[in-house]
Amino acid sequence: MKVIYQAQKEYPEKLKHIYAPPAKLYVLGDERILNKPSIAIIGCRQASDYGKKVAFQFAYQLAKKGVIVISGLAKGIDTMAHLGVVKAKGKTISILGSGFGHIYPSQNKPLCKEILQNGGTLISEYSPEMKPLPMNFPLRNRLISGLSNGVLVVEAKQKSGTFITVDYALEQGKEVFVIPGNIHSSNSYGTNELIKQGARLVTCVEDILEGLQNLNVMI
Repeated sequence: MKVIYQAQKEYPEKLKHIYAPPAKLYVLGDERILNKPSIAIIGCRQASDYGKKVAFQFAYQLAKKGVIVISGLAKGIDTMAHLGVVKAKGKTISILGSGFGHIYPSQNKPLCKEILQNGGTLISEYSPEMKPLPMNFPLRNRLISGLSNGVLVVEAKQKSGTFITVDYALEQGKEVFVIPGNIHSSNSYGTNELIKQGARLVTCVEDILEGLQNLNVMI
């Protein structure tokens, strides 16, 4: 484990410009990828089969294109995004809402090992002994959006924690990409609303790559 302080050159440049940047980051893995082009993939914990498939597919294809995929290790969409990258032998960053001594959810400990074995990174603003307290996760979301060049929302219910990350992303001036969903599915209410509000509808990875190009992000 490494501890990177805000004053050090290793500290991610993108995080220096967000609201309340952490004074220090606890890092496991390769810290060099923290400054590379990246997309955060977020969504429901109670993801549908459709959502899981899409998260896995987009993460896999983005990883194959050399894009770093960021997520939060939660059940559902986060887990499938990390798994997609691992399957592609790519690199993913998992931002935790707890310390490394309390990986949450605990069933994702083997996934954490695979992330590190593939050259990925785990980061947290919390010391290793910090437990996964409910208050940690909404605050953690500012790092998921802050470290990314754009945020892809796969599924979101009407009242979803995903919107916390989206709000941070908009505040930080990040592009928000959204997968459209079945209008009869509660998991698609939030995503379809975001599209109506002007978020960028995407149906393939090329849409995201084009969006990054328009932002002058070099892949």
